[in-house]
This record gives sequence, structure tokens and C-alpha cells, in this order.
Amino acid sequence: MQIRLYQYWQSLQESLWFVPTLMVFASFGMAYGLITFDAETSFDGAKRFPLLFGAGAEGSRSMLTAIAGSMLTVAALVFSLTLSTITQVSSQYSPRVLRNFMRDRSNQVVMGYFVGVFAYCLIVLGTIRGTEEQKFVPSTAVLMGLLLALGGVAALIFFIHHIAESLQTGTIVEHISRETIKVIDELFPRESEKPVEIPPGDDARWRRVETRSGWQPVLSTQSGYIQHIDLDEVLRWAIDHRALLRVEQTIGSFVGEKALLFSVCSNDEKPGSFDSNHLHKLLDQIAIGRHRNIEQDVAFGIQQLVDIALKALSPGINDTTTAIMAIDYAGAIMERLASRNFPAPFRTDNGQLRILAQSAGFDHYLRQTFDLIRINAKGNHAVIRRLMRALSLVGCQCLDDDRKALIREQAHLLLQYAEQTLTTPYEKRQVQTLYHEMASSWSN
Repeated sequence: MQIRLYQYWQSLQESLWFVPTLMVFASFGMAYGLITFDAETSFDGAKRFPLLFGAGAEGSRSMLTAIAGSMLTVAALVFSLTLSTITQVSSQYSPRVLRNFMRDRSNQVVMGYFVGVFAYCLIVLGTIRGTEEQKFVPSTAVLMGLLLALGGVAALIFFIHHIAESLQTGTIVEHISRETIKVIDELFPRESEKPVEIPPGDDARWRRVETRSGWQPVLSTQSGYIQHIDLDEVLRWAIDHRALLRVEQTIGSFVGEKALLFSVCSNDEKPGSFDSNHLHKLLDQIAIGRHRNIEQDVAFGIQQLVDIALKALSPGINDTTTAIMAIDYAGAIMERLASRNFPAPFRTDNGQLRILAQSAGFDHYLRQTFDLIRINAKGNHAVIRRLMRALSLVGCQCLDDDRKALIREQAHLLLQYAEQTLTTPYEKRQVQTLYHEMASSWSN
């Protein structure tokens, strides 16, 4: 249930209606509170401050009508600009970047502000009475409507500036990089913070468990992308049922209906089977959605930057500067990953193996970052040089010889590709110089 609530909360954050709806209800509450204040207190603003509160029933009604109409018009403009921006970003950069605009809190708040002011004016407008028998003008509420309208001018200026800034390539790639690095810091602790899951050298003994028989499958009941797996709850389930559990899918993988999600077997000396109702509860610990999200999926953040680079390198756009910017930020992500420990695929309980989990390694992220961009950078001298420089910076952050070997392999592939696709000796010589500088810096 907890992971379902988490999944639903994520979908609400990525919607364009949730925050505006909350702000409309807040405007209802504020209108009701101010009207009640004017009706039930002895404060008479029209007499104490006639310049501020002196508008009569007709004047107040006319002013609120004008404010409500203008706010609705501006709200329609804001929604149109947002949809136009989303369309432009989708065509120019990548459809996967749309999620960042959908969940942009500034856009949601500005939309909610204008719709909320419109709703506020309607509520206050309905309480104004102009007859002598029932004369009532909620002067404080009317004044607040005027102040909210003036605030709408500032909100509109801010929104236009924010949209213009958010369309800049640097803003888009920096936001993706910052969000991805935040996830890396949460999922991959530094070496001093690395949890010890199993004694060193015991990997082979634990992996022999995978060959045992008697595994019971837990199948998916829906198709989609795996967005979240609560391994803490899965471990608790395995401990409670004295089970050994194998996670068959990784975060970000697409699964179809009836796809294998978990394999479970008894960890007792006498293997036994598990009740289907107990196995079904494991499905509550995995979230499957229509699309990938960044919360546990570092590869999705990298994929967005790779998509931007590939789109920029396409013949129809041919924007080398945008591709270089995406490479720089993707390299910054790989620098962070190069210096981090990856969690062990094992989860234990007092030395007793409970979970074998699937996880992507450093080699997977490295290939995802550089392979496709290298292939699509055919004959592009500037992009190939920037890829080599990014590999060099990633290698400087590696403390692991195995990871450095993977980076050398990528650098060698890039050098070969440069020699095959670049046309002039000058261009080839520059790439060769960068390659040799990188190799010599590591040897020192």
C-alpha cells in the first residue's frame, strides 16, 4: 500500500492540475474567511479608510467582474504558453524532458494563482448586496481582490521570464544533471559510508545459491516500466517467511503482463512452497508505471542527456554546441558515479542470505553515456574531442583499476572511430593528442 501511495503521489506531482486545484480551494477558504470577517466584526473599512475601502456595491461589483475576466484570460494565456513550450521542447530536445516541465513547481503555482484569483472574485462577487434592505459590501474581501490582481501582474512577468529561461539549453541540461546527481548521492554512498553487506571474498559462495532448484515465480499483473522497488520491505518479507528471494528485473526495465518479477524459494533445510496470497503481497513492493522516472533510475537521467545530444547531432538540427553541452553534463554525472561504490547485489539478515538483487554496474552507465553519442558523432571533430575530454575527466575520478580499464576501452574505441571518420590529418592529430595525454596522466 505504501508504494502505491508513493506512486500516486509521484503522478500528482507531475500533473498540471493538482497544485492549481489546491490553490483554488485555498482561494475559496480565503474568500470565506474575509467575508465572514466583514460580516461578523465591527470593523468598517469604508468609514475608517475611505480611500481604500470606499467603493460602493456597484463599484465593487464592477471591479471584481473586471478582475475575474482578466484573470481567466491570463490563465488561458499561461496554459497556452505552457503547452506551446512543452511542444517545442519535445520536438527540439527530447520527449523524455517533458516530465521536467510538467512537474515544474513555478509553472504549476502561476497557473493556480490566476485560476485561484478568478475563483476568489466569483465567490466575493456573489455576496455583494446593493439594496438598502440588505446592503452588504465585504470591503476587506474586495480590497484583497484588488491586491491579488496587482500580484497577478508580477506573477505574469515572472512566468514569462521563467518560461524564457527554462527554454535555454543550459537550463534544461543543468536541471537534468542536478536531479540525476541528487539521486546518485542517495543511491550510491561514498566509500566511507558504504554498508557492509557480506564478508569480502564470499561472492562466489553466495552466487552458488542461484543454481538451487525449487524457485517459485512471482509474475507481473500489468505491463509498464519498473519505477520503484522497496527492497527494505522485500527484505522484511523474506525474513518473515524464512525465504530466499531473487529480484529478476532492474529499475527502468519494461515488463509485460505475466513477466517474471521475483523468484522465491525456502531458505530452510527442507524446501517448501509458499502460499499464492503471500507471494502476491510482494507485488505491493514494486511500482510499475507508464513511463520511467528519475527517483531510483540514474540511467533515465543519463538517457535524457544522451537523447538531447543525439537530437542535436541529427542532420535536421545539426547543433554541435547543444550536443557538446549535453556531453559535458553527462560527463559530470559519470564523474560522480566513478567515485562512488555500487551497492552489493546481496541483502542479508545476520549473515543469512535473503535477497539477490539485479543492479546496473558502472560499465552499463559508461556504455549508455558514450556509445550512442560516439556512433552519431561521425566526422564531427568538436564532438569527438569533447567526448575524449569527458572520458579523461571521468578517469581522473576513478580509484578502481577495473573502471579505468573500461574507460580506456571507450577511449580506444573513440580514437579508432575518429581515425575512420575524420577527414583531415589535423583533426585526427588533435584527437590522438588528447588520447595520449589521458593515457600519460593515468600512468603518472
